[in-house]
Amino acid sequence: MGRAFQNRKESMAKTAAAKTKVYSKYGREIYVCAKSGGTDPNGNLALRGLIDRAKKDQVPSHVIDKALDKASGAGGEDYSPARYEGFGPGNIMVIVECLTDNPNRTFGDVRACFTKTKSKIGTPGSVSHMFDHLAILAFPGDDEEAALEALMEAEVDVTDIENENGLITVFAPPTDYAKTREALRAAFGDVEFEIDEIQFLPQAATPLADDDIPMFEKLLDMLNELDDVQNVYHSAEMPQ
Repeated sequence: MGRAFQNRKESMAKTAAAKTKVYSKYGREIYVCAKSGGTDPNGNLALRGLIDRAKKDQVPSHVIDKALDKASGAGGEDYSPARYEGFGPGNIMVIVECLTDNPNRTFGDVRACFTKTKSKIGTPGSVSHMFDHLAILAFPGDDEEAALEALMEAEVDVTDIENENGLITVFAPPTDYAKTREALRAAFGDVEFEIDEIQFLPQAATPLADDDIPMFEKLLDMLNELDDVQNVYHSAEMPQ
């Protein structure tokens, strides 16, 4: 299962424009997380994990602090999550996660991306049932049994655990993300997570034909350019 997912942040950090997008994404996520669960990372474990991921992705401290300051004040933006599903070029399955203060605008923008790339936006649940929604944490190590024991003691409902090439990868329900993270840190010290994500993983890959690749890449580019889009997941398997 571990090999099925792709970490898209590396490609997003190659240009100044992409970095701005990453900063904006984290700023918005931190704001929403702090607004709903409190601005103290010690009391809001989901926020602590989010800030750690932001720092690992080289998000400046002032971006993080600004989001926390906004969340601690009264009023502010009223962002809400929105998820859109559909079928892209070559009939691949696509899930688009957004945070928006204007759902009508966001839906129109996302639908335009699908329409302009000969894709089809679907109804809620049209493709998400073909993905697994999971918290994924990976860290250097080889004692898989110790990791599993620590997670069981913390009452984490472990979905899967892998030990490959000196890397232990844990898969758990998204609701157990913070608990999983804290249990692993308690067991292995201040461990550095190489993967620290909540993602949708396709249960099966959809091979993409060569002539569908340009339109597929255009769809991803258009979606990632939208300010409201936080993450894009898909089932496409590129030709070797």
